[in-house]
Amino acid sequence: MRNLFTYGSLMCEDIMFAVAGEPLPHTPALLPGYRRFLIKSEQYPGVIQSIDGQVQGVVYHDISPKGWSRLDRFEGELYTRSLVAVRYEQGDEATAYCYVIRPEFRDRLTGEEWDFETFLRRGKKIFQNRYSGFRDI
Repeated sequence: MRNLFTYGSLMCEDIMFAVAGEPLPHTPALLPGYRRFLIKSEQYPGVIQSIDGQVQGVVYHDISPKGWSRLDRFEGELYTRSLVAVRYEQGDEATAYCYVIRPEFRDRLTGEEWDFETFLRRGKKIFQNRYSGFRDI
């Protein structure tokens, strides 16, 4: 599997390029059966399973082994890379990896749904300036 569903900061092409170290083709997609919440004291979210949920995001395609290694280091211990079912805008379904919050870290989630437009307006610059994961890749 060489595809990754992203739902937070990695939806931004510039951040994804900085992390993966390569330009990647991408497609808008939905992740049914999940909800996305803000992580406490951070600008980025985590997803958890929720029968009635749906998360809008982006699938990046054809990630190289080096790109996966960089992504795994960037995401760190907070997340686990899991296979999920996604749905593209035209209705096609596919399988992709997704970084899902580990059960032991769910207490770090707030009850606040994370919003991409709010992140672009208010949180992206803060995230880029202070997120330590960039230094680890």
